[in-house]
Amino acid sequence: MANNNQRKTPKFNIFWMYGLIILFLLSMLWMNQDGTVAQEVNWTRFENIVSKGGVKSITVYRNKNRAEALLTDSLAKEVFKGQPAEPSSSPFGVPASTATDKITAQIPSADKFDEYVKTWKEQGVFTGEVQYVEGGNDLSMILYTFGPIVLLVALWFFLLKRMGGAGGAGGGIFSVGKSKARLFDKDNDSKVTFQDVAGLAEAKVEIAEIVDFLKNPKHYTELGGKIPKGALLVGPPGTGKTLLAKAVAGEAEVPFFSMSGSDFVEMFVGVGASRVRDLFRQAKEKAPCIVFIDEIDAVGRARGNKANLGGNDERESTLNQLLTEMDGFGTNSGVIILAATNRADILDKALLRAGRFDRQIYVELPELSDRKEIFQVHLRNVKTDGSVDLDLLSRQTPGFSGADIANVCNEAALIAARHKKQAVQRQDFMDAIDRIVGGLEKRSKVITDEERHSIAVHEAGHATVSWHLRYGDPLIKVTIVPRGKALGAAWYMPEERQIEPKQALLDKICSLMAGRVAEDMFIGFIDTGALNDLERATKIAYAMVTYYGMSDRLPNISYYDTSGEAYGFTKPYSESRAQAIDEEVQAIIDSQYERARQILSQYESGHHALADLLQQREVIYTEDAERIFGPRQWQSRTEAILKDAANQDAVTPSDTTTVTPPPFEEQDN
Repeated sequence: MANNNQRKTPKFNIFWMYGLIILFLLSMLWMNQDGTVAQEVNWTRFENIVSKGGVKSITVYRNKNRAEALLTDSLAKEVFKGQPAEPSSSPFGVPASTATDKITAQIPSADKFDEYVKTWKEQGVFTGEVQYVEGGNDLSMILYTFGPIVLLVALWFFLLKRMGGAGGAGGGIFSVGKSKARLFDKDNDSKVTFQDVAGLAEAKVEIAEIVDFLKNPKHYTELGGKIPKGALLVGPPGTGKTLLAKAVAGEAEVPFFSMSGSDFVEMFVGVGASRVRDLFRQAKEKAPCIVFIDEIDAVGRARGNKANLGGNDERESTLNQLLTEMDGFGTNSGVIILAATNRADILDKALLRAGRFDRQIYVELPELSDRKEIFQVHLRNVKTDGSVDLDLLSRQTPGFSGADIANVCNEAALIAARHKKQAVQRQDFMDAIDRIVGGLEKRSKVITDEERHSIAVHEAGHATVSWHLRYGDPLIKVTIVPRGKALGAAWYMPEERQIEPKQALLDKICSLMAGRVAEDMFIGFIDTGALNDLERATKIAYAMVTYYGMSDRLPNISYYDTSGEAYGFTKPYSESRAQAIDEEVQAIIDSQYERARQILSQYESGHHALADLLQQREVIYTEDAERIFGPRQWQSRTEAILKDAANQDAVTPSDTTTVTPPPFEEQDN
């Protein structure tokens, strides 16, 4: 187990190297401040130079039997007259006039040298000072000689270490082909288990079975079965694929290798294939074990048919090596491969065949019961009061992934802390959902009275029509407070269905067109606020005709491509069929436009009352619409729950920050 209290070593910085060089140069100046270098002469010449007079001082090194004399300028010019200056004689490039004002020579002995000094003083040729020292300039000479070499060698090793950093944890330029996979085993501190993975009941069963394969292989091999070689986790982002793999690492009592698909890819040719080989070599040594490759589409993308213009495609060579290791002539008994992706449609078919990834485990968006379990997991460490209803929260978050629900819980806790509350309340969760889906309120945005009236009429049109449709989604809230990019929004809680009947799609188009119809009927002109409505209505209409075969003129025909390869630049139908599709789509849009006009004409007074109330309070709720129009004729289970929640904890109409978000947000841009 890793020691969390272990002191972290500081990271080396290139500026440290610059600092060492500067300190080295300064130390050289300090050790030899005058910057001069003594000239080597023999003892006879040394004696003759001193006898001429003009020697300032003499330094005697006892342990080395050497003497160094400092000459005056005039004597130095006379002694070294005609000798060229040697720039290399000084490490700092000192001129010759200062670099040759010292001489040094080997003396017979220090005691005998005293006699010569007495003689020179008696003759009057030397009146300076004699200094006796034990050391010498050995350290300075060593640094001058070997210092630059040591610095160059240190710099070379430093650059090698930096260049080899991509080679894995071991470093070194020769380890660039090593695998970057992290190893988890029972001694690691991975605490994620299947209890931390809410929902995903079917996926957990298959994953738990794979773990059991490795723990008890005899139970399966005794009957002649073979352990699957790989399983691919497929699903939208945020649904818990990586979390499920972490749970496998926490549950399995076998080694678990984890790495990303992008870790195989490198700028150097052949590195990816080398890392694949090294990964499987380590896995075979630790077998039985599990290898998890996250985002495998980074390396497993389908190979193209076109030549690579003579180049070497590093990604394709990495994929080829991965295919060989997973199911080639070699044996990988006891090594199971787990991989995760949200783009299974672009993976190479050779990777998906049986024998490599024997199973594809679909991790879909959580359903109602799954969302409730996910809320329970993420609320373990959140302080809540009795007003929080998990059933209501799970119904108000259709289409949310596990990551979205975790974000909702975190935002709710932050909002409660911002308001200095002692516990997180239901209102905080409503505000958190509102914040995530719609964005922050923008009350500072300048809106004219005319725009405000147009937005109110538009949003009231949506609310009026959807209230009187059988498959209309239950209304939660309508607001004209700008939020995010929307100037107004109508929030609904759609009923979750496994299949959508044709009438439900038509009702959805009708409710989307109601905003534009209300503008045309009650204002007299239309504006750009219905852009989002028209876009979504058109997509639904085209899906009905080209995908679901729900057109009376073109029945039972679908041009949907499940292979993910699409049709390229060609259409799978003729120009006359394309014209027929356009005409059918236009007919569906026109019919629902007129249907919305009829509903608004029938309930015109209710629409006006709703629009006036919306302009007055800026926000209206389900109970306001029910007070104006009466109870809905078709009441769903969702509406019953909303009524119970409203009766238990009524929300004040003046609180415009409370929004229960749906996937359908009507934008007025």
